[in-house]
This record gives sequence, structure tokens and C-alpha cells, in this order.
Amino acid sequence: MTELSLRELNRTLLVRQMLVERVALSPFELVRHLVAVQGQEPNWPYVGLWARLTDFAHDDLAVLLRDRKVVRSTMIRRTVHLADASDFRWLRPTVRPIVHAALQAPYYREEIAGLDLDELAAAGREVLAGKTLSRSDFGKLLGERFPNRLPRRLAESVELMVPMVHGSETGEWGRWRNRYVTIGLAEEWIGAPMSDAPDPEQLILRYLAAFGPATVADMQAWAGVTRLAEVIDDMRDRLRVFTDDKHKVLFDLPDAPLADPDLPVPVRFLPAFDNALLGHKDRRRVISDEDRGRIAKEASAGVPMYLVDGFVHGRWALENESTIRITPWHPMSVADEAAVRAEAEHLPLFLAPDEDGKIVLDA
Repeated sequence: MTELSLRELNRTLLVRQMLVERVALSPFELVRHLVAVQGQEPNWPYVGLWARLTDFAHDDLAVLLRDRKVVRSTMIRRTVHLADASDFRWLRPTVRPIVHAALQAPYYREEIAGLDLDELAAAGREVLAGKTLSRSDFGKLLGERFPNRLPRRLAESVELMVPMVHGSETGEWGRWRNRYVTIGLAEEWIGAPMSDAPDPEQLILRYLAAFGPATVADMQAWAGVTRLAEVIDDMRDRLRVFTDDKHKVLFDLPDAPLADPDLPVPVRFLPAFDNALLGHKDRRRVISDEDRGRIAKEASAGVPMYLVDGFVHGRWALENESTIRITPWHPMSVADEAAVRAEAEHLPLFLAPDEDGKIVLDA
């Protein structure tokens, strides 16, 4: 089997993630290509699309949410993502095990102990039918039916059992935290039923198109589901097979492009939770294990990072609405520093167009 170097995997990932050059796809086409765009906090997906698309404006994504072409909900890795509404219909049932498994965590289990979960789910559907409610109001209505329980936990438990989507206002530009979430039944919001069965094969094919080549462990880490090796076994005759520098087996689509390891790539500023940073179990193709360790204790909160020569070089943060603070983790050449500053100067224009932007580069 052909061995692919880290640089080949890096360049191939950047090409498939549309990070080598900004592309003229529509936001909808990009979201669909990426399968699911991480959106735990409302503003970050907008930054991720800005990093990849030409002429992207905030309302380009907001319109897709309002028109219900893109939905915001819990899906892969049991975290909030944006996805094509039609993809969500098969994606959520496919990752149901990881979503539903949260009910066994003490955070939920202790509050719903003794309840008939089927009865709770049915009550949630009945309460929410034909409505979009705030999570707080939804919990209060459930609390009337199941007294002496924490209303918020009841609402969150039903969200794990019943496919739901967030109201469009929840995902519109303007907020860095989820302080107000509205929810509705997915089937009503989309106007079509959810798939009756999981579709792990489609999950794998779509993942490889945007993240491959990849190991089974990479696929499972990205999706949050297990037992994909069994599915891959049935697909082997339709996939290409490689190895990486550690001799792990990588799978890929037969006609997907592999990039030249010497392909020139630009500086890119990525949002917290970006797909390119979280798409693999072995993330050395974009961030070294050493650099990953720098943020291990705060990764759950999300860390915006930037790329130099295709690999994570440091982190950045938005301060005072329009100040971009850049913290390098490695020395930079004069040319690299100029490229970092040049790309960074575009960020304030997108994040706070009415403010005077400022770039601060830490020593």
C-alpha cells in the first residue's frame, strides 16, 4: 500500500476543506460538502465560512437558517452543528447512539431516574407540536407534567431522545455564547420525516469526500459513533487504501484528489471548533501533538487557531469587539509574519465592520 506523508495528508485536507484558496461555492454548497459545520456558539460557523468562501456576508448564512435549508441541532459528536436540512434527516438517526447515550451521564440520569422515558419523549412531542418554544418555556411545560423534576433537565433529555432543531434566530450572527435557544420538532421544521434507519455508509462516503484519506478511528472520532470497521469491511472493494507514517490504514474515495505535498498554502484564521481542526482522531495532519497539548484543558471551550504553511502555528482571540490578538507558538520568518498580519487585517472587517480594527501580535 502507498504510504502518505503528513504533508500529503495536510495538503489534501486543506484542498478538501476549501482552505487553499477561497472558493466561489454558495454557503449552502459548502455546508453540504463539509457534511456538518460545528456551531456550538452562534458566531463561529460564520467565521469558518468566511475563511473558505469568496464574498461571504453574514446574512448569506442567516437566510439559509431562516429559509430552513440549513438546520442547527445536536448531531455528530453530540455537539451542535449546522447541516443541510435534507442531510440532517439521515445524519441524526445515524449518530443517534452517541446522542442518546448522554442520558446515562449523571447530569441527566440522576434527574430522570424513575421516569418512563418513552412517556417523557411522547409528552415532549405533544407539548412542542406545532410550536417553536424557548428551551426554558419548554422545560416549564414539561415540569407541569412531571413535577418535582428540574425543568431544564427534562427539556434537555427530550432533546436527546426526539430529533429537534433550533429556531433560526438561535443561530443568527451576533452572539458568541448560547444564551437563548429556541427549539422545534425537526420533522415539522423541515417539512419531511426523519429517516427510519441509520445510514453509516453514506456517513463514511461523505466524510471521506471532505476529510479523507482517514482511518476508521478518525471516522469514528469525527462522528462519535462506533463499529464503523464493520461497515468499511463491506465497502473495501469501493475504496482506495493507503497507510500513514505510522503504518495505520487509511481509506479514501477512489476518485478523490490527493494534493502535492509542496503545494503552496496561505495563512488561514480558523474559528473555534473548526471542522479542519476536529475532523480526525490523529490530528497531526493539521496540529502537532505538542501544540494540541497546549490547549488540552480548555479545548472544550473552543480555541480559535491560525495556520502557517498549512499547520496550526498559534491561537488568536477577539478582544474589545474589533482587536485581534495573535499568540504565536513558534518563531516566524519575516515573510510569515507579514503574511499573518495581512490575513489578520481582513478579520476585523468581517467581525466588526463598523469598528476600527486593530491587530496585536504577541512577542
